[in-house]
Order: sequence, then C-alpha cells, then structure tokens
Amino acid sequence: MLEIRLHGRGGQGVVTAAELIAIAAFKDGFESQAFPNFGVERRGAPIQAYTRISKEKIRLRSQIYEPDFLIIQDDTLFGVVDLFKGVKKETKVVINSSKKLNEIFSNKLPLKKENFFIVDATKIALDILGKPIINTVMLGAFAQFSGLIKVKSIKDALREKFSGEILNKNIQATEYAFNLK
Repeated sequence: MLEIRLHGRGGQGVVTAAELIAIAAFKDGFESQAFPNFGVERRGAPIQAYTRISKEKIRLRSQIYEPDFLIIQDDTLFGVVDLFKGVKKETKVVINSSKKLNEIFSNKLPLKKENFFIVDATKIALDILGKPIINTVMLGAFAQFSGLIKVKSIKDALREKFSGEILNKNIQATEYAFNLK
C-alpha cells in the first residue's frame, strides 16, 4: 500500500486533489481511498488530505503518519506546519513553489535532492486557469514524478468532477505539468 499526504490551505483544492488521485488510481485498477483532515478551518487555514492506493483491499482508516509521498501545495506552510513529520528516507515530495530547492531549505535538506520535484503550480494555474487554484497542476506533476497514476486516468477523473470550459482548462493544466521534466 502507498500512502500520500497532501498539505495546503483551505481553498486550494487539497481535498479535491486527494479525491482525484483516488479516482484516477481506481481507474488504473487499484483500490483507493481519500479523506480530508480538517475541522472548522476557513479559506487560507492549513489543512491536510490523504490518499491510499493499494492492489489489495484497504481496511485501514487512520490518518497517514508515514507517507510515501507528500504533496505540498503551498510553500508558505514551511515553518508553520511540520510538513516532514513521519517521512521515510524514500518519501518523495512534490512542492508548489517559485523558489529553487536550496532557497526553500536554506539549511540541510530533510531528504535527498532527488526525492523532490518543484513546480511553480501557481504560475501555471494563473496562466491556464486564470485563478490560483493549483490542484490539477499538482496532479500532473505528481503523476509525472511518481509514475503511480496515468495522466489519462487523471483526465478521466476530471471528467467526473467538471464539465465545459473549466474541465478543458484543468485537463490542459494537468497535461502541462505532467510534461514538465
């Protein structure tokens, strides 16, 4: 079983991103689950969401404490939330940031350099969607970096949630980020 923990702020589509990963994984033949972890937070407050992917039935229902993957949708959370709590040495991390890795971590990296994928999802979202809603950009980057889910499955999952012009723009944003590296 692989566990994914997503960090972001309310209004950035963190919960929707977790759900879309689970739907895409299911379309790829996996068992999956997605669920949020937040209380009465409002737009802009730190939140987490989780996704599990497995070839076997998933019976576990707890939060994710030792993620295989981290998706950090907002680099302003560094120093506010313990983003790397429970990470393993092989945990892979996708970060939305306009900064380079050495600018984000001025001291020692918490993991090896090759465990990180940085994408300026905010800029891409503004260019394509016209809004700083970055979840589908992050999904494309995650699919490319992790190799876990197919971009076609993400697009199929998007078709279940959206329609019309917003669907087309989100597919474009996902594909753009998927083709980055």
